[in-house]
Parts: sequence; C-alpha cells; structure tokens
Amino acid sequence: MIFVLVQSLIQYPQPAGDGLDEATHRRMKERQELLNNEMARLLQELEDRRSGEASNNDVHEGEDSIDGREECMEVKVQESSDASEQRSREKEDHDGGKGESGSGGMEDREKTRYAGNEQGILLVDRIEWPVEDLERGCSVIAELMESLTHVFVDSVSNTPYPVPQEAIGVGSAFEGWSPRDWDGVYRVLVPLNPPPGHTFHLEPNSAGQVADRTFNVCVELVCTCEKEQVEEKPLCFLHHSREELRRKQKRSLLETLCTSSYLDVEKTSRWFCQLVRSSWLQVPQWHSWHVVFQPCRRSCRLELSKGRDSLMVEMLFGVRRGDSDIFVSSQPTKATITASTAWAETYAVAEAKFFRHIARQLPCESLHLKCLQLFTCILRDTGFSSSTWKTVVMHVLTTVPLSRWHRRAFARRLWDIMAYLDRCLQLTHLRHFVLGNERLPAEISLPPAMRGVVPPNLFEHLARDPAAHREARQAYGRLRFRLGVLLSSH
Repeated sequence: MIFVLVQSLIQYPQPAGDGLDEATHRRMKERQELLNNEMARLLQELEDRRSGEASNNDVHEGEDSIDGREECMEVKVQESSDASEQRSREKEDHDGGKGESGSGGMEDREKTRYAGNEQGILLVDRIEWPVEDLERGCSVIAELMESLTHVFVDSVSNTPYPVPQEAIGVGSAFEGWSPRDWDGVYRVLVPLNPPPGHTFHLEPNSAGQVADRTFNVCVELVCTCEKEQVEEKPLCFLHHSREELRRKQKRSLLETLCTSSYLDVEKTSRWFCQLVRSSWLQVPQWHSWHVVFQPCRRSCRLELSKGRDSLMVEMLFGVRRGDSDIFVSSQPTKATITASTAWAETYAVAEAKFFRHIARQLPCESLHLKCLQLFTCILRDTGFSSSTWKTVVMHVLTTVPLSRWHRRAFARRLWDIMAYLDRCLQLTHLRHFVLGNERLPAEISLPPAMRGVVPPNLFEHLARDPAAHREARQAYGRLRFRLGVLLSSH
C-alpha cells in the first residue's frame, strides 16, 4: 500500500507562477505542501520499516543503521576495480543500455537491486513538471523583450544613457526545468552597451572569493571628434567646452547614472524601469497584457496579466566581459552586496548556453532535466541546494558520454549523479562548473584568464566545518536510501 502511495506522489505538482490566477496559485501551493509532507511521512515510514527488517540481520535499528549500511556500500565502491568499471561501460555500449551498473563506480548489490531498467523507465515516465507552461512563458517573455529592444534602440539614440541589447533568458525556466524552490519569476539579462563617447571598464573589487567576485563598472569618456564628419555631428565630451555642451543640452553618462565615475545599479534600475514604462504603449503586446511594475532596487520587475493568466518577469542588467559569455550583473549573488556601484560576476548566461548545447545532443533531450527535477523536488529536504544539484548534474553531463543519456539508462544516470556527489563529499571538494573547467564546450566563450584559473571549491565550507561535513554525509546516506526506495517501488 505504501509503495502505491509513493508512486502516486511522484507526479509532482506544477510550481505556481506560470500563467495561473492568484486563487489557483494559492491552492496549488497548499496542495504542494500537503504532498511534500505526505511524501516525507511515507518515506520515513519506509525507512523505519526497512531499518526494522535490517535489524533482523544483525543491523542496528534507526537512522544510524542506514548511515552504517551506506558506509559499507561506500567501502565496496572504493574497492571496485577500474577493470570492472570498464567492463560495465563496454556492456552498456554493447546492449544499448541494458547493463546493470553505471559509469560512476556504483557497482554494488544494493544498486543492482534498486536500479533495474524497468524501474527506471517507469520512474522517468512518471516524473512530470509544467514543461509546456515553462516553454509558453519563456516564449511570451522572449517575444516581449524582442519588441521592447526594437523600441529601446530609437528611445536611447543620441542620449547619454546605456544602449540595451537583445535580452538573454537565464535561470532554470529558460534552461527547461523547475526546482522546488523556484519562485515563478522568469528572468532575463539585458546587456548594456555604453553610449557614444563612452566606454565601460571593469574594475574588480578586492573583497570576495573568486566565485563571488564583484566589479565596479568604470565609465570613461572617449574622443568622438573623428565622427564629426557624419551628418549628426555629435559633440565630443572631451574636446568641447562644458558651456557648449550645456548649451546643446548634451550630458554625459557620468552626469546621469553614475556615482563618482562608476555606473550605479540603483540609478540604472530607476532609469530602465522608466524606459520600459514609456515604451510599453509602443509594443504590440500592450493591448493583450496588463502590466504592473513591482518595486525593486536592482532590477526591473513587472507582472503581466491577461484574464486569469499571469507571468512575472525580472529584467536584470549586465555588462559583458569582453566578447565572452560572462557578465557582471545587477543581481547580487549574496545579500551582503549593498554598494550601489557593485556588480556581481554571473555565469548564468554560460550555464544557459551549456543546457542548450546539451539538449541538442542527448538521445532523450529531457533526461538530464528529469534527473534534476527528481533530486531538487522529490528527494527534498536533505540539505543540498538546487544550485548544488545543478552543478553536480552539469559535471556528470561532461563526464558520462551523452550517448548514454537515454530512457533505459535513467536509473544508472541517477546513480552516477549520486556517485559524483559522494566523491565530492568524501573529498569535501565540489568544483565550480564554469571557472577553470577545461571540459566546457568550445561554443561557450570565456575570458582567456578565466580558463586558466583554479576552479573554486563550492564545498569549502564543509572542509572548514567538520560538523557540517558530518551532517552532509548523513544527509547523503538518507538521500541514497530514499532514491533506492523510489526505484524499488517501480
């Protein structure tokens, strides 16, 4: 009976915020919490029952017994030979994914018991999320931003303001998945180019780790005298007097959106929101969607509604590092960023580009997303954040050949992900995915200096705190047991 109930709970409810009215939004959140609590209760009951069965085989009862069994299995994993792993890979290649062991070194009896092909196929078919709603929401936002960009070009022409470029969708929604803690906001990054007569120069701040760096965007004036031969004859901010510039009402960006000589995030946010307001009636979407602007200091956030449908979009601003896919963004990576001139380095564009690259090559294009969905939604409350799971899955995608990401190998790929996390926990070291990663696809452009850096350790806090590391290891044991329960129930 319990297994049947677990199966019924695997079909995870849609996250709110993607085209739903407020009442439906509230009901879905309440049902989501109800299902979360019921799933946790059932899994705990299963854990207690299996722990009780294990006690009949001279295994101690309670959570410690689960962790103890996990430690035994980890020892077996450590002892598995490279030759055995190679045979497993060759078998999987030979029979198209019908072998029993994956490529992550998880050759043990417990895995074989839980990770059968049929169980994995049943599970992958039952993992559902609102992918169609996500695609529809992303399409609506993309069309809106394209329309706004066309209007922006005319609006900022010959003004002392940055020039917005084509918006880039970032975050889980545009990557094609929906973590449990997704807030229902579709996020886009709007690159800003300097206006004529100006350049942007990024100055790194000394504070912060490599993975949490912030920059100041220094605005510098450049000579435009050579361009005076064109019809409009723009005034050069460097070689025309202040009186003449003032008489012609020509102001520089330094006088509009800067604090000292640095581009100010909050001033930029206020200006951009006003630009969107003034541009709204010029885009085709204005007669279909009602727009409400939400207050935000470091971005432009607005709610679009049409009848009972609603979408929330947040426009972040960014400055590109050279011609790469790395930006500094108005969205802070941590709440500690308070200076209005601080722009946080972001890798969201590179990650979104990586997901698009992967989707074009996988035999089952959504399999990696369903892996993410399972770990971040169904196997929840284990202390590992959505960003941690995303980083682990991205690393596994660059180590396990993409030809092996097919439906029949779903269970094995889940265990590969678990094996990678296990190894990272053993070493208290999880490498940053973008910085210093030599396995990145060539189409993802990084600044030259960034490819040669030592990848930051995202598990550094575990290395410094033995208690936190011990807690993470215990959480891993519970998580692995839960995954086994889910696979064995199908």
